[in-house]
Amino acid sequence: MTDFTSRRTTMVDTQVRPSDVTKFPIIDAMLSVPREEFVPTRLKEAAYAGETLDLGNGREMLEPRTFAKMLDALNIDSSDVVLDIACGFGYSTAVIAHMAEFVAAVEDSADRAREAQENLSSQGIDNAAVIEGPLTAGAAKSGPYDIIIIQGGVDDVPAALIDQLREGGRIAAVFKEAASGSVKIGHKLDGRMSWRFAFNASAAVLAGFEKEASFTF
Repeated sequence: MTDFTSRRTTMVDTQVRPSDVTKFPIIDAMLSVPREEFVPTRLKEAAYAGETLDLGNGREMLEPRTFAKMLDALNIDSSDVVLDIACGFGYSTAVIAHMAEFVAAVEDSADRAREAQENLSSQGIDNAAVIEGPLTAGAAKSGPYDIIIIQGGVDDVPAALIDQLREGGRIAAVFKEAASGSVKIGHKLDGRMSWRFAFNASAAVLAGFEKEASFTF
């Protein structure tokens, strides 16, 4: 029988801590949430691998290092209300729920949204809710949000999501740049976004977050 608890500890000790992520709330949350319970059965054995996992239908689960460093850069507080975009089967939402006051998660697949909510409920997580709908639309009814995190690559962050961010709030996203990419943290000040580089990372661009093609004549 696979010892997932041991694998979870190894993930934190070999992928998270060496990436300069040492804040107790992040370490505690990632040690507490059974990642293997938030992936399809075919991926359970790979749940703690230090790589992006293919969830199917063009969707991925960010590698632990990237996700942990995004959380570190966002500096989530226990009073924060968080919007988790593209939550997959709920792992990211579960981890954030250990750190924040409330998490609204958005999934554009009815099956994933239902399974994510079931996974959260089975773990006794009652300060999070999964909303089915377009990822680019967010979840305005539960906002405004102190923090928005996007679990995938983007070319641009839609205005609809920025509108749901509270003044002074923060967004983390993996921006596609040429052959690679980088995580940037956006701060909303006077209604405008100011972005800063956090660290290098890459992720497939989510559907709907591509830059609109421009035509020249």
